[in-house]
Amino acid sequence: MRQGPNGLAPAEGVLEAGLLDLQKTGLLRGQDVDIIPLAPLIDSANARFDDWNRMGAVIAAQHTRYRGFVVTHGTDTLAYTAAALSFSLLGLARPVIVTGAMAPFGAAGSDARRNLGDALLAAGGAAAGVWVQFAGHLMHGARAYKAHSHAADAFVGSPWLRPAHRAGHADATAPQFLPYGGADIAVLNMAPSQSGRALAAALDACEGAVLRVFGAGTIPDDPQLRAALMRAAARGALMVAVSQAPQGGVALGTYAAGAALAQAGVVDGAGMTTEAAYAKLAHALAHGGRAALARDLCGEM
Repeated sequence: MRQGPNGLAPAEGVLEAGLLDLQKTGLLRGQDVDIIPLAPLIDSANARFDDWNRMGAVIAAQHTRYRGFVVTHGTDTLAYTAAALSFSLLGLARPVIVTGAMAPFGAAGSDARRNLGDALLAAGGAAAGVWVQFAGHLMHGARAYKAHSHAADAFVGSPWLRPAHRAGHADATAPQFLPYGGADIAVLNMAPSQSGRALAAALDACEGAVLRVFGAGTIPDDPQLRAALMRAAARGALMVAVSQAPQGGVALGTYAAGAALAQAGVVDGAGMTTEAAYAKLAHALAHGGRAALARDLCGEM
């Protein structure tokens, strides 16, 4: 990013200058780094399924050429992209490190230099899989989320990752790349006395929905919402429930107030983050349907 007439915006050459600075300091001594630009550069708020596919396709095609990969990304949707790559690149034998910064290179107190340097080092030695590197923490790519809009330590996540090959295996083969389609999906948040008609209209327009429910899995007892859930189920829409609470996850069937979710075949999202549930829903609509949505694919649940 660089400051423009309307605020911070993507700019050419920023990453290249930052990498040169890291090399001059000796932090990357002995490491060869290639930059593969995915033009045009975008603000991450504008990221779409096609952008996830562009990243995944490059990593899959170049998988055996490099010891690891770093994806530089705006922080607003960084967690969505990290989760998306976790599902679209199954069978990785290399580390893919997703990182960004809360302040751009050159800004006072910027964290860009540290995060990029840490990510490049992790790409050379972390376990295979997708990771988020931020503020000194290496987090599971499908278990991280942005918890602060300004702080340098903005991301929260789990370091857990099921056993995997170490980076740099000579016999590593390319992962299975599963691109995203163009499904109409939405994230629907429950709230007290929320318009059942509005929720029903959204469900009727979607091929899939992430339902952010109360606590361990309850929703308002609204006849319009209940009917819309049943209509969505009848036409084969995929739905997954995740908790609005950041810890603990959902357990559908615990409360009578959530019975409609089970009756409509809504998938229990267990401990998934909203970001992971959204990316996984998009993945399942393109590959595997409800069975893929309900199954743990990479430790996301």
